[in-house]
Amino acid sequence: MTPNTTIVDDYLELGLALGRHIDGLVDAYYGPPELAARVTAEPLPSPAALAERARRLLAGLEADRDLEPRRRRYLAAQVRGLRATATRLAGEAIGYVDEIEACYGVRPKLIPEDELAGAHRRLDEALPGSGPLRERYIDWRESQVVPADKLRAAVSSLAEDLQERTKQRWGLPDGEHVDFDLVSEQPWSGFNYYLGGLRSRVVINTDLPVLSTTLGRLVAHEAYPGHHTEHSRKEAGLVRRRHWHEETIFLVGTPQCLLAEGLADLGLEVAVGPNPEAMVASHLRPLGIRYDADLIAALATAGEALGAVRGNAALLLHDQGVRADDVVDYLARWGLQSRARAEKGLEFLADPTWRAYIFCYVEGLPLCRRFVNGDPARFERLISEQLIPADLAAA
Repeated sequence: MTPNTTIVDDYLELGLALGRHIDGLVDAYYGPPELAARVTAEPLPSPAALAERARRLLAGLEADRDLEPRRRRYLAAQVRGLRATATRLAGEAIGYVDEIEACYGVRPKLIPEDELAGAHRRLDEALPGSGPLRERYIDWRESQVVPADKLRAAVSSLAEDLQERTKQRWGLPDGEHVDFDLVSEQPWSGFNYYLGGLRSRVVINTDLPVLSTTLGRLVAHEAYPGHHTEHSRKEAGLVRRRHWHEETIFLVGTPQCLLAEGLADLGLEVAVGPNPEAMVASHLRPLGIRYDADLIAALATAGEALGAVRGNAALLLHDQGVRADDVVDYLARWGLQSRARAEKGLEFLADPTWRAYIFCYVEGLPLCRRFVNGDPARFERLISEQLIPADLAAA
């Protein structure tokens, strides 16, 4: 610890300093501006120095008895993730799977292709028409494009409904607000920029046409009851009420990301029910947007196992050294994707900031789903409390 700072200040400074090395590592920060200014004004510390700072911070957390145990455990898990990132940046060898485990608290494995082939068979049965499944599925999916001139209206209608459902079921802080915007030239499909003050800017990437089949989940994921809901509730409950200022920073490469993405992916089915397609259809059809709720529900169930394709692709790329072009082929084949969407998927997997992040989705959703098990009170814990993956696995 540096003189006249608390252990939480040191955590915030460590995250902000490491963020100077990796664009996007600091996903959100609304803590003391003078602390951020001080970090920015200092000479840039080396990754090795930051790894050592993380080591000392972990030792300080171990010795600290002023913080309550669960809070101390949470901070230690966060710092271990930051230490792994700093260690890798310093040039020390760390295996890709070891990096994921250190950063996100889970240890992924390749999903057997037999499971993926089973999903293909189920999709082949559920999808109308004849001919090769991949071509049929791509043709069907790309026919579900939301017209560009209707996208803002569709997002607004879905967000208003999901905001009300979230407010009624779990409550929202007074004054919370989300602004939606459309962007391009980004490696992700959507992003929540949490601004503090109970406000978010949610952006939707239009590099590829936005599909009606994913729009409901995208809005739920980024806003209600997903990222914005978690951020604003924790700002109101943990930062303002309990003065837990570690919640004022959100850092890529830490376990908080895995739980945040898992609960956000789970959000639509928890807010609406296990089959939310009818609710989505009620917003899209009046706008003239194609949306066959029954078929989309059947295909979602049949193809759920294909969510693992992205994780397998990341392991092939970073753990097994498979060539990038071959990984694109893998995504296209097993993910039933067009070449353009497979290349966009590789762009995310290969990005230096996001290379391990895909497992926040692949591992986060099933972990959160098992923990919640249909109980809204358990989902409320996810959007209100400091938890780590081990807490959910043990519950």
